Amino acid sequence: VIDYQLPVAGHVSLKVYDLLGREIATLVDAKLLAGRYKTTWNAAGAASGIYFYQLRAGDFVQWKKLVLLK
Repeated sequence: VIDYQLPVAGHVSLKVYDLLGREIATLVDAKLLAGRYKTTWNAAGAASGIYFYQLRAGDFVQWKKLVLLK
């Protein structure tokens, strides 16, 4: 589960990447209102390991690391 908060409404993109920079999944690609959100990544087809996710909201871009253990 990935938690995030938007201070203002806008277009949001949330994508998951592997260590080589390949896009694995697009979890959110929509215009959202201001508020708190939780997005679940169904990683059934992904192997255990380290992944990164990118949250883009307007001019804001944030990268975070996540560890998937199965």
